[in-house]
Amino acid sequence: MTYVKKRLLACPVALVSTLALAGCGLVPGQDGGTRTVTVWLMKGSASEEFLKRFTSAYERENPGVRLEVVIQEWTGIGKKVTAVLASEDAPDVIEVGNTQVAQYAETELLYDLTLESVRDLGHEDWVPGLAEPGSIDGSQYGIPWYAANRVVVYRKDLFRQAGVEEPPKTREQWLEDTEKINETGAQGIYLAGQDWYTLSGFIWDEGGELAVEKDGRWVGALDTPAALKGMEFYEELQSLGSGPKDADEENPPQAEVFAKGRVAQIIATPAAAAAVQERNPGLASQLGFFPIPGKTADRPGAVFTGGSDLVVPVNAGERAAAIDVVTALAGKQWQTDLARTMNHVPNKTSLASVVEGEEATAAMAAGAAGGRATPNSPKWADVEADNPIKPYMTAVLQGADPKAAARRASQQITEALSG
Repeated sequence: MTYVKKRLLACPVALVSTLALAGCGLVPGQDGGTRTVTVWLMKGSASEEFLKRFTSAYERENPGVRLEVVIQEWTGIGKKVTAVLASEDAPDVIEVGNTQVAQYAETELLYDLTLESVRDLGHEDWVPGLAEPGSIDGSQYGIPWYAANRVVVYRKDLFRQAGVEEPPKTREQWLEDTEKINETGAQGIYLAGQDWYTLSGFIWDEGGELAVEKDGRWVGALDTPAALKGMEFYEELQSLGSGPKDADEENPPQAEVFAKGRVAQIIATPAAAAAVQERNPGLASQLGFFPIPGKTADRPGAVFTGGSDLVVPVNAGERAAAIDVVTALAGKQWQTDLARTMNHVPNKTSLASVVEGEEATAAMAAGAAGGRATPNSPKWADVEADNPIKPYMTAVLQGADPKAAARRASQQITEALSG
């Protein structure tokens, strides 16, 4: 879902469930008195070097404990995790996508980490887009690990040519600056018509929701006045460029469009900049990043926050040690290391300063402070499988009545969440 799921580890490994990182020298020799803590991490979340540092330090500080880190692919991971949670051979720690926690918690096979999160981990400062989906009915099953979110990737030269010296900090200024850029003959912004993650942020800024829980039942909420205002702003911004109204940001890939022509802005994760530079190396020195502007200058706009949480299965054989490993990975020392190594957003807003100087990551961190995740329903994946938000957006952008289109989409969301 986010760029952090697409990175490659430096150490090539056969990505199967039984293979640990021994081939990279990450698992020391074991003896009869050793307790082994098995940790499933996802491909691209942490580099070989980070894992070496963490494993070495943890085992040094915890004699008699050995870490076995197993790298998993994102493809097909949902079924794999569901199956292993129900087995007698569950790993002790599992990294899961932040929006996946609810579906795993529904199995009642995740350990309730509420006491640990309150006592040891400073939960009050967690990035909300990681913390909220990890909490189900008041219990914390997922401990935030790292985040990533969309920012505005822009061309500094095209901004300067339009007389825009600083990135905008409010929605109103953003629209004005984009119109100025259009007047120079460049395309002020490329925004595809079905970029529903970006729309979600505008809806949240207005106080709206994609879906809400009422009397124990989830219902779609795109037809509320607040959600409709979010769509209204999306329509206004999208009209300032030539993005297709009936396709998402991958059709065609927006980084490709950005690299080819005089496009001043796209809304994307910073990984898009690497894709742009690969296609057009000459733009490398001109690319910049800023948080998606909010309604007022004192805070950036809301964004969808992707990333990962750490969970402990009920059937974990080394539960106490597993909780200790999670505590270490979620603590300041290793959060700082991970953020600087992988350009991830750390799990606490108070740690944003550790990525100062890294323009792209700092822009993400600023947005993540007000980030959100998709509705915390175990069936939200069913909504995304045949996503009614996308055709709703296209309908509005092509002139349909927004209220009527929103009612239809909301009903489809309700049906998917009730299935």
